[in-house]
Amino acid sequence: QVQVVESGGGLVQAGGSLRLSCAASGRTFSNYAMGWFRQAPGKDREFVAVISWSGGSTYYADSVKGRFTVSRDNAKNTVYLQMNSLKPEDTAVYYCAQGRFGRIPTTPKEYDYWGQGTQVTVSS
Repeated sequence: QVQVVESGGGLVQAGGSLRLSCAASGRTFSNYAMGWFRQAPGKDREFVAVISWSGGSTYYADSVKGRFTVSRDNAKNTVYLQMNSLKPEDTAVYYCAQGRFGRIPTTPKEYDYWGQGTQVTVSS
């Protein structure tokens, strides 16, 4: 069965950095795009970033473009989200998800497997 596990969240001051990690197991990691989403209290889950199965293509939400970088290491079955210049509005639970074969999705409904989420809190 597929398992997706995030780590690396925490409390950071505005302007600081955090790196989230996400390990997936249960099927061939290098066959699937990996996405990052976030959900703040009272808000819908929103797209943050996605990386293709090879790592050759990445897409970002406008709100994080230029500050966040998604990368992956297929040898370690792990995807990363480097978050720099963090803002209080980045505060949310961050989720990692594994996509469907041959697709690079940017909406939650296109993902079948999700992690449990990791809290990121940015103080002002």
